[in-house]
Amino acid sequence: MRAYDFAPLYRATVGFDRVADLMDRVLTSEVNHTTYPPYNIEKTDEDAYRISIAVAGFSDDDLNVEQRENALIVSAKKATDDSDRSYLHRGIATRAFEKRFHLADHVRVTGASHSNGMLHVDLTREVPEALKPRTIEIATGASKAIESKTNETVAA
Repeated sequence: MRAYDFAPLYRATVGFDRVADLMDRVLTSEVNHTTYPPYNIEKTDEDAYRISIAVAGFSDDDLNVEQRENALIVSAKKATDDSDRSYLHRGIATRAFEKRFHLADHVRVTGASHSNGMLHVDLTREVPEALKPRTIEIATGASKAIESKTNETVAA
């Protein structure tokens, strides 16, 4: 595997260190990513998303959904089955798992539901008012107003 040096990116940008860290994490992460359980990520609205995870064989009590800072952690652990079952073929995997999803800033989990073997986790991006774009009014004759304030300061 190739090793990439992101040093030029760090010294040529200001405030984008999270992007570089994300790229660093993706490129240096484990090669053996598990694909179990399968999942979908869909955009349901302008600022809304849904992660759907196939969790056949798990009950609500076996599943755990947790948000920590900018990470969503979905895990499951099947309670031990004490029944004396004899399987001829066992194709439904109920092994324990933990899936981690890195969330962007201001994305929060708004709900989770479990039905028909699917776990749906709904997410919403809520940008604070202070970070939303705003229009700045351009005053006419601003240079004259600045000059008169400067002259008043010098005279005092």
